[in-house]
Amino acid sequence: MDIYFDNAGGPILEAALDAANRFARFVECGMISQYNLTRDETPGIRNMTHVVRKAIRMQGFIVSDHADRRAEFDAEMIDWLKAGKIKYRIDVAEGLDAAPAAFIAMLKGENFGKQVVRISAED
Repeated sequence: MDIYFDNAGGPILEAALDAANRFARFVECGMISQYNLTRDETPGIRNMTHVVRKAIRMQGFIVSDHADRRAEFDAEMIDWLKAGKIKYRIDVAEGLDAAPAAFIAMLKGENFGKQVVRISAED
């Protein structure tokens, strides 16, 4: 693997480091596996030595660093979605009663694509 976009962290990041080629590039955008952990509970990355041995470049990224370009992004993304250049998936849970289970499933990574809850059918 040459490029990895990470928003999971934890064991998924470790697996990606194992699979990385020499000179791979990692974009660190989130660590959802650690969001509910305290500082003391947050584990270190067991195979961080791969970053040195494989000369991997890791860089953190946060969308708020580019807030000044939001309008430009929205306009371009809408055009790309309409043109079919961007593919997406939505995981729909039906009814308000399904919301808690859908939320928990999302936190566990059990959904595919954007998790939404449809409260009622459209007329």
